[in-house]
Amino acid sequence: MTSLLRDLRVLDMSTMIAAPTAASLLADYGAEVVKLERPGTGDFVRKFGAQKEGQGLYWKSLSRNKQSVALDLHHPQVQELVTEWVKTFDVVVENFRPGTLEKWNLGPDILLRANPSLILLRVTAYGQDGPYRDRPGFGTLAEAMTGVASVTGFPDKPPLLPAFPLADVIAGYLGSNAVLAALHRREKTGDGEVIDLAIYEALMKVIELQIIEYDQNGTLHKRNGNQLEDTAPRGAYQCRDGLWIALSGSTQPIAQRVLRAVGGEALVNDERFATNLDRVAHAEELDALISNWCERRDRASAIDELSSLGCAVGPLETVDSMLTNPQVQARKSITTVADTELGPVRMTNVFPRFEHARPEISSTGPSVVGGDTMRILQRDLGLSETTIRRMMEGH
Repeated sequence: MTSLLRDLRVLDMSTMIAAPTAASLLADYGAEVVKLERPGTGDFVRKFGAQKEGQGLYWKSLSRNKQSVALDLHHPQVQELVTEWVKTFDVVVENFRPGTLEKWNLGPDILLRANPSLILLRVTAYGQDGPYRDRPGFGTLAEAMTGVASVTGFPDKPPLLPAFPLADVIAGYLGSNAVLAALHRREKTGDGEVIDLAIYEALMKVIELQIIEYDQNGTLHKRNGNQLEDTAPRGAYQCRDGLWIALSGSTQPIAQRVLRAVGGEALVNDERFATNLDRVAHAEELDALISNWCERRDRASAIDELSSLGCAVGPLETVDSMLTNPQVQARKSITTVADTELGPVRMTNVFPRFEHARPEISSTGPSVVGGDTMRILQRDLGLSETTIRRMMEGH
């Protein structure tokens, strides 16, 4: 068997990034994922970000291995259909604002009455309760609210929000993990589950150390560029050829190897850098020494020299150079998938790798909104072509 979740069926009723990422990960592992889209416009991600020949590029990767059914959940007839249709699924993923499913007569009580073993993953910015529950929100607000942005960037610049959907993707991973945990419990009990995932809570894990440090020591970290107040050396350094490396000395032995590489035993024995606390206190001086050392070498030479001494160092790549990185190529971390409109498309492979199972990407995100509607609804519910067309048109 090449698939890990071969018999699992997922109805993905969500839009944008966080919840669809959870469904996408389940699809990567072999689940049959049916993407429910609004007729005509489809998912917002189809028009989010870069486009080529009218096709949303993020959509092609985020919705890979999914099938598209177009139905408008605002219509009572469609709501009744979904109540019946949900009996054929193991998992439903949604990210409407709290109370929306309930307003459409598709709340957890109704869905689990129809299918008591259903796993319902509900993803929102702030969760299903609390004073923020009714506010619109995206991952950006989670990155701000959790304190992540406040400690990201340089001290003389504003707080830095990530240039990518950090909170959404982390929430997607946590969501798929929660679904699998609920499915494991269902195997023992037969019971379904309702999972309330707040995007901001998912992101709190990345700042966990700073939360407990503040609680116990009252420490509030500030923006410190590429340095960390917890360890030194750590940063990005430019080499003679204009290329950059990243280096970290998070343990005493590795830090000492870096010191030995850039300054010999004299630097290893320098009391300014004797312990991690000493190095943090003199981080700017240490960074200057490392920068000066790197500026006298091309990147390849710097990496080879440091690596040969057991230092933790690697190239700081741009996206184009990352694609040709020998480690990325050797592990096939990027794969090529054929797309009917765009031809060969490179995207991330299925992660992680499994020794026995061989999950694969069989298709990019479906080009046509609702292109699988007729086939899937006829197969799952035995509906006639006329009935399906009437519902697709909102009648």
